[in-house]
Amino acid sequence: MPFAILLAMSIIVSVFVGFGLGVGVFVTAMCLLGGLGYRFHVDLLSQKTRQISDASRIHLATVEALATAIDARDQIGIGHVRRTQIFAVGIGRALNLPDGDIEALRTGALLHDIGKLAIPDHILNKPERLTPAELEKTKIHSTVGAAILEKVGFDTPVIPTIKYHHERWDGAGYPEGMKAEEIPLTARILSVADAFDTLRGARPYRPALERDKARKIIQAEAGTRFDPMIVDTLLRNLATFESEIESHGLSYFNSSAMGKLMVDHHYVEQIKLANREVISLYELAREFSSSLNLDDALGMFARKLGEMIPFDTCAVYLLDGPKRQAAAAHVIGANSEALLSRKVRVGQGATGFALKSRETVQKADPDLDFSYSQTEFVGEYRTLASLPLIADDEMIGAVTVYSSDLSEYGEEHIRLLETVSHIASEAIGKALKHDEAQTHALTDPMTGLPNARSLQIQFDKEVARASRGSSSFQLLMLDLDGFKAVNDTFGHKVGDMMLKEIGRVIRGQLRDYDFLARYGGDEFVALIPETSADEVVDLCDRIEKAVTEFRLPIEGSDIAPSVGVSLGASGYPKNGETFDQLIVAADKVMYARKANRKKFQLTHNAMARPMPRSQSAVEQENDYSNESLIVDLDESHVMASSAVN
Repeated sequence: MPFAILLAMSIIVSVFVGFGLGVGVFVTAMCLLGGLGYRFHVDLLSQKTRQISDASRIHLATVEALATAIDARDQIGIGHVRRTQIFAVGIGRALNLPDGDIEALRTGALLHDIGKLAIPDHILNKPERLTPAELEKTKIHSTVGAAILEKVGFDTPVIPTIKYHHERWDGAGYPEGMKAEEIPLTARILSVADAFDTLRGARPYRPALERDKARKIIQAEAGTRFDPMIVDTLLRNLATFESEIESHGLSYFNSSAMGKLMVDHHYVEQIKLANREVISLYELAREFSSSLNLDDALGMFARKLGEMIPFDTCAVYLLDGPKRQAAAAHVIGANSEALLSRKVRVGQGATGFALKSRETVQKADPDLDFSYSQTEFVGEYRTLASLPLIADDEMIGAVTVYSSDLSEYGEEHIRLLETVSHIASEAIGKALKHDEAQTHALTDPMTGLPNARSLQIQFDKEVARASRGSSSFQLLMLDLDGFKAVNDTFGHKVGDMMLKEIGRVIRGQLRDYDFLARYGGDEFVALIPETSADEVVDLCDRIEKAVTEFRLPIEGSDIAPSVGVSLGASGYPKNGETFDQLIVAADKVMYARKANRKKFQLTHNAMARPMPRSQSAVEQENDYSNESLIVDLDESHVMASSAVN
């Protein structure tokens, strides 16, 4: 009893004794004092109750905020823990569980995933199926969660509820492989509540499921994964639970309510964005490391930027060999076709300045990029940001994003742009080196034409195409005549120049989809698809004319002697189905024609009179009617045989 009341009672007793008052008056006074003491105790108890209630409310709000933040890291979003709580508590009440178990379900539902703090983000948010090792890693979250909460000192069975909520009715669960009623009842309830809400919500690896489909899955797993009695309780009371969820604005497809929650829980979106950035960067690094294809690397880079940074157009520029200008190697968004392959001089415009200074350009006028050439885009964009791409401390290009809506790119945009670009630069640099090495491996360094290895690859492609379409193609073998005299007279340096220029001349007579390679020495091979006999004859006439008319000027001297060319052709599949077969066939008739031409020239010189063209043609057709196309360009004789398809 409070000291003040005891003191008052002592004084009253003394007064009554001193003044000799009656017992009735004394009793009345005592009753009045007792009433005052009772009201004092009631007020004190009410105050303590309010304090406990406020502390409990703050404690519960703290727990809920923590749980929501954990779910945000898992990209689950707002509502999962609250809905799971409504399901779990509702099932507990329907089963008439004691208050302690109800409180364990209330708290356990909020904190059941706290152990996911120990699981790496790239596993939690992986969009594909988890590997066995990754799946095992996720299983630690129930025991880790229980360990985190052990020291809190809950006076209800919160810890076992969380620790065992992934045990299965058939004993195949974790962490201890309990089965049936060995599993704590609250853990069995939480298992069903958590699973149903998880099915109803979207996840990084799958979309949300409709109500009926989720019900069927839960029902189908009663007796194996779940306690059948608890599944039955959930489904019988599902409408009631969903009504409560709706009243709290937590329904699965209530966009307006969720929109309000987004505002009220702005920190949730910040956490989700932060973890989404980590996942995007992880996926970017993983995907880049698995590909050395330049086009794939550029496309992936632009797509990932689009997931993180707003733009209307994104262009990736790559520097040329001398590093004097860059070309748009990949463009996505508005005006992509018009901007693809556009050239930017280093130092010219905003992108050119980024290339020259090796520094990020932001808040720049995008018209600076177009005023020198593509003036039709002047005024179309409001702002841009351009960042240099540097790999191994070497400038390789720049990425520029253009926006028609933003007034400027902010610091957060630039931070993301720099982060993604840093990862992409290394991958693009490796892809460029890979392309360069591959080009060298497939290119003749002297002429710049494809080499014999590249010829074999292209031949295989032509065979596959011809087989699919039941079509044919021609293989032309070209050998230069008189080339040795150039080497002997002017040296190999001039000879190399002659080979390069003759290759360019021959290439100029072919179609874009024809293929020309240097086969070796002074020999070239061309693959000519879908060509008739007349077209081959016309092609050979044009090649002969172009080659014989070409003159190579030599510094400080006269022009080098002209060269001629002899040609033999074989057709696929009539003269062979393999590369070696067609080469042998074409080579045989080409050299036979060379020998015949030399014989003719000797006879012609001795007789000092020209051989009529018709006679030569008849003779050669009789001699080589079973061979391929024979072309002796020095004599302007073209023979077509049945080998030409």
